[in-house]
Amino acid sequence: MVSPSEKKSRANALRHAQRLLRRHILIDGHNDLPWVIRKSDTAPADLDAHDLQRTLPGHTDLPRLRRGGVGAQFWSVFVPASREAVADGGFARMQLEQIDLARRMIARYPRDLALSWSADDVTGAFAAGRIASLLGMEGGHVLENSLGVLRAYRELGARYLTLTHNSNTDWADSATDEPRHGGLTDFGRDVVAEMNRLAMLVDLSHVAPSTMSDALDTSMAPVIFSHSSARAICDVPRNVPDDILRRVPDNGGVVMVTFVAGFISAQSDSIPPTVADVADHVEHIVRVAGVEHVGIGGDFDGTNHLPVGLADVSTYPHLFAELVERGWNDRDLTRLAGENVLRVMSETEAVALRLAS
Repeated sequence: MVSPSEKKSRANALRHAQRLLRRHILIDGHNDLPWVIRKSDTAPADLDAHDLQRTLPGHTDLPRLRRGGVGAQFWSVFVPASREAVADGGFARMQLEQIDLARRMIARYPRDLALSWSADDVTGAFAAGRIASLLGMEGGHVLENSLGVLRAYRELGARYLTLTHNSNTDWADSATDEPRHGGLTDFGRDVVAEMNRLAMLVDLSHVAPSTMSDALDTSMAPVIFSHSSARAICDVPRNVPDDILRRVPDNGGVVMVTFVAGFISAQSDSIPPTVADVADHVEHIVRVAGVEHVGIGGDFDGTNHLPVGLADVSTYPHLFAELVERGWNDRDLTRLAGENVLRVMSETEAVALRLAS
């Protein structure tokens, strides 16, 4: 039973978190709303039917993004890795359609959303009271083994590429497939190098630890894990092992903790995890990699299984309130919220400028 003093403490912490997220940008690394819109049972790919100004059935809409204090969102432009899923046109066609859908979604709400390409765009949108909107491709299969295709996606607004999804590509091993390459092939290293040149963020969520290691060896720019948690706490392939976490500071990257219940607790099928369990992942990454290398990647609308207290995009302040109660100061909360990711973006852009010269 919660005592009156505990209730008061929690209420004060929540107010503190809400105030902080009004002043400082919160950047979430992964939201699957564009795929939900595409695959809707009632109105597939119909943006009129999915009016973000209203409360939608899933996890995401504009009123809840505002209540959650979200300042910037990487919208996933996901494409399944199975050939059956794209039999009518191939991976590239579906990827182009998803980029188009997400861009049209963003353009429908110019007072609320701003398509963003750079760190300066993100801070400018936040200063103007808009939610910076960036695009993240999830799975290197959409390249169809072409660096030219990668460059074309970048021109259309893709800001990061997750090197694999749940299956291996011809050039990189996935965390959830049988090892095939032992990490990255030579072409996989070329992909990472070209992403550095293009100022695209190298995303290592979903990839095998061998691929993580090879990418850290190869990338001249900081990497991200757009939606992954700590394997030492929940031993599933989608999480980041400690030996990789220990390498992240030297690279300068950031691990964005996800809220997917099965990646937070191994007992999630019988005992739903809570906000406190997510905070444990955050603090573990801080202990191993440092507070400059942690962020948030909820994976809202990409899962049906979320922790108690983190039901939708309005609930980010509850995680920050939990950390306030644990004694986190505003400087470190600001790093977690978005400052670390902004630094990674800025440093990635600086690497691209050096390579261009």
